Amino acid sequence: MIIDLHCDTIRRLNKLQDGAGLRRNNLNVDIEKLQKAGSLAQFFAMFVDIKQDGDSLEYALTLIDRFHQEIAANADAIAFAGNWEDLEYNRQTGKISAFLTIEEGGVVKGNLANLRILYRLGVRLVTLTWNYPNCIGFPHCDAAGQDKGLTSFGIDMVGELNRLGMIIDVSHLSDQGFYDVARLSTQPFTASHSNARAMAGHTRNLTDDMIRTLADKGGIMGINFERSFLGNGPQSKVADMVAHIRHIRNIGGREVIALGSDFDGISQELEIAHMGEIYKLIDGLKASGFTDEDIDKILWQNAARLIRAVMK
Repeated sequence: MIIDLHCDTIRRLNKLQDGAGLRRNNLNVDIEKLQKAGSLAQFFAMFVDIKQDGDSLEYALTLIDRFHQEIAANADAIAFAGNWEDLEYNRQTGKISAFLTIEEGGVVKGNLANLRILYRLGVRLVTLTWNYPNCIGFPHCDAAGQDKGLTSFGIDMVGELNRLGMIIDVSHLSDQGFYDVARLSTQPFTASHSNARAMAGHTRNLTDDMIRTLADKGGIMGINFERSFLGNGPQSKVADMVAHIRHIRNIGGREVIALGSDFDGISQELEIAHMGEIYKLIDGLKASGFTDEDIDKILWQNAARLIRAVMK
C-alpha cells in the first residue's frame, strides 16, 4: 500500500483545456496509476501562487471545487477522507482515499475564520508558506527571511490548526519558522515533500538537526522526487531517493520517513515517470537491504500514524 503526501495534480487538471480528468490523463497522477501503485491514499494539494493567481482565496476555492467534482465523478474508485475513520472505511470498501490540502497558507489572508471555512470544506493539511513571505511567516528561499520565524498571526494559526485537527506542513518554510512550529505545536507535524539537506544542499531540504527535531515530535517527512532536491544529476533517480532515505533513517529513525512525491509540480526528468511506477522505488529499497517492515513504514504506515494522531 502507498500513501503519498503531496501532488499538484488538481491545479494541473484545472489548467488543462483537453478535457482530461482524474480517472485518466497524461500527468503523473490519475486514478488508474494510483490503482496500479496499490495506493491507499493520495494527498491532493490545492497549490496557489499568491502573486500570480489573482484573489488567492477565490482561486483556492476554485481548486477545491474541482477536487470535489473529480471525486464525485469517480466515486466508484476514490472517496474523500478527512480523518482516520474515513481512511479505514474507504479501505474496507475498496476505494482510494483522497485528502484535501492547501499549499500556501497565505490564502487565509490573516483571518482564522477563513481557515475554519477551509476546514469545513474538507481541507486537512496546510503548507504554511510557498516561496513568498505571507501573513504566517517566511519561505526557505528568502535569504533575508531564513532567520525570521512565524508572525504573530502565524503563531495563532498554529494553535488553531492544532485545535481543528489539521496537519501543519513546514515544507517551504524558513528554518526559523520550522523551529517555531516545533516549539509551539502540540501535535506532530510534517515536511510533506522535503529531503535531506546533508545529501543535497537545497534550502527546501531539512538539516540533520531538523530531521531529529521532527522525529522527536512524532512527525514525518515525505521524500520529494524533484531532481534538484535529490542531487545534481539531470534526472530524478531511484538511487538518490534511496540514499536520502538511508541518511534520514540513520539520523531520525525509520519512523520519520514517508513519501511526498510532488508529482505534477516537479520537473519531468524522472526515472519514476508516474505513480504507477512506484514499484521501482520499492525494488530499490529492497535491493539496498531495507526490510519489508522498513518499507511498509516508509510507504504508508508512518503517514497513517500521523493521520490517526492529528486529524479530527
